[in-house]
Amino acid sequence: MKKIATELKDCYILEPSVFGDERGYFSPFFIQKEMDKEGIKFYGVVQCNRSKSAKGVVRGLHFQKNPKCQTKLVEVIQGSAIDVVVDIREGSPTYGKHVAVLLKPYDANDKESGRQLYVPRGFAHGFISLEDNTIFQYLIDNDYAPDYEGGIYWNDPELGIDWDGMFKKYGIDKPITSEKDTKHLVLGKSPKYFQY
Repeated sequence: MKKIATELKDCYILEPSVFGDERGYFSPFFIQKEMDKEGIKFYGVVQCNRSKSAKGVVRGLHFQKNPKCQTKLVEVIQGSAIDVVVDIREGSPTYGKHVAVLLKPYDANDKESGRQLYVPRGFAHGFISLEDNTIFQYLIDNDYAPDYEGGIYWNDPELGIDWDGMFKKYGIDKPITSEKDTKHLVLGKSPKYFQY
């Protein structure tokens, strides 16, 4: 596994090892000992989730509040998506900053394929699906707890996420969002749930 720093403190792109030949490939896409060796805090896989999205679907920006906060290890196993993560830990040197990372399934001819994104506790997470039938996979280290769900408005202008640029680049006329995701507060008006 290779760990690549992002512009957000404690948030990493991970490239799992891949062993391939003419038959295909094998990839151990999660090994706790490797996470520990790299100093990546993941408290054990408690839940594995998948979502399927049409092109143009925007999900997020989601998190769970303490004491049910979650670390996520995310990847795309079919289609493609741009994953967006925002540091919402008050006092963090990257508080309110974001990264946007293209995720797509492994392809031996594409050096940036097969990547995962490590989303620590205290970060809001979302993505935009770039293709129909995009399947997004999450490994999570704490149980889903609906009473502790939280979110930041995905199109908060203060975050500076270039959604319009992404829509234009990938031929998305109008994003598809849930009503629930349009009701989240912007970061500046949201309670500070996490401390650095």
